[in-house]
Amino acid sequence: MLSVKRDRHLALLVLAGVFAAGSLTGCSTTQDKAAAHRAESERILEAREKRQQKKQHEGKHDKEKG
Repeated sequence: MLSVKRDRHLALLVLAGVFAAGSLTGCSTTQDKAAAHRAESERILEAREKRQQKKQHEGKHDKEKG
């Protein structure tokens, strides 16, 4: 009888450990996705800034010609 309780407790501890390990892995994946999203956002913002600078630069040349 004592062995059955011990086995159940051990099974519950193992199950809790599996869930804890799974949640930690999920956090890592979420952090990786967030880092990738931030990097993509930075690339988009840099490209936008370059386009705006190019547009402003071209606008100055058009005014000088006109």
